[in-house]
Amino acid sequence: MSNESGLEHAPEEIKLAVDLIFLLESNEVDPKIALQALEIVKGDLLKKIEG
Repeated sequence: MSNESGLEHAPEEIKLAVDLIFLLESNEVDPKIALQALEIVKGDLLKKIEG
């Protein structure tokens, strides 16, 4: 089974995670900076869910 066909049936959150990892790696984003940015994004999304 190829990765593409495996992702085809993967849950949406897995597909999004793979896309985000690809985006960060292809733009050579420093992992520490990426984690800091993701914490900001997480906070923003939690506010939207709660509110």
